[in-house]
Amino acid sequence: MFLSRFAACALGAALALTGGLAAAQEWPSRPIRIVVTFPTGGAPDILARLFSEKSELGQPVIVDNKPGAGGNIGADIVAKSPADGYTLVMGTVGTHSINGSIFAKMPYDMTRDFAPISLIASTPNLLVVNNDLPVKTVKDLIDYAKANPDKLSFGSPGLGTSIHVSGELFKSMTGVQMQHIPYKGRQFAIPDLIGGQIQLMFDNMPSALPMARDGKIRAVAQTGAQRSAAAPDVPTVAESGVPGFEATSWFALFAPAGTPPAVIAKIRDEAKRIYSLPDVRNRLATLGLDAILSTPAELAEFQAAEIAKWAKVAADAGVKVE
Repeated sequence: MFLSRFAACALGAALALTGGLAAAQEWPSRPIRIVVTFPTGGAPDILARLFSEKSELGQPVIVDNKPGAGGNIGADIVAKSPADGYTLVMGTVGTHSINGSIFAKMPYDMTRDFAPISLIASTPNLLVVNNDLPVKTVKDLIDYAKANPDKLSFGSPGLGTSIHVSGELFKSMTGVQMQHIPYKGRQFAIPDLIGGQIQLMFDNMPSALPMARDGKIRAVAQTGAQRSAAAPDVPTVAESGVPGFEATSWFALFAPAGTPPAVIAKIRDEAKRIYSLPDVRNRLATLGLDAILSTPAELAEFQAAEIAKWAKVAADAGVKVE
């Protein structure tokens, strides 16, 4: 009887494995959805739409923007989706490393609820100001802010975003006082920046750089450790008198936890192909995005390090969202 039960269990496991492999071999048999946790126009949206345009998986790839709560709404949708490879998320530094440290209640676990696929790209943020603000350098900004306490406000596309935390880190490291104004997306913040309702923003470079080039806003500094090749004439915050300042945004593909490894491998291989295409790399470089493709294991290791890093930043800066 024991042997019969053992044989039955072994047969059941074998059938389950065979079924999983068969499902992976058949994938995809219907459209794939990439959830973007912010509105259209930003870096994660650009990256997801490039995947959609260039995909050769044999099925349409649909980009679905689900903004809100610093990206938590969209990420939570994916966390609770079937683990079949048909719903993915273009995760961000916020949704998958920062938010867990600053939100009092998280609807999902940043690591346990997701299967890592691949890092896609990174970018520094760009410190941009309203053209009427009489500052051209980081020193000018610090001096102005200290001479005019609480008169400056900085915008972001939501609580917990790297854009928000960049501003909080700047406040913490320089001792200036500024009010944070969260918006539902950058497309709502930018008109207020241009119009002077807010005075500055630490926006993602792909969004802010074209507008700075057009003269609609002024680029003061970038937040990476080194200058981006897309903006070689714009100094970093660190070299402008705030040593050690660094806040880089990154974007990565994740699937729901439990997605078959064979399906993860197929998505990762397609991502590697798409973001390695010369025309795609050139477009990313123009926007200030650096392609940094990885294996799932490398993404998991990187994410763990980022979670630890931003937990310290959030604690040091006193950032908390109820």
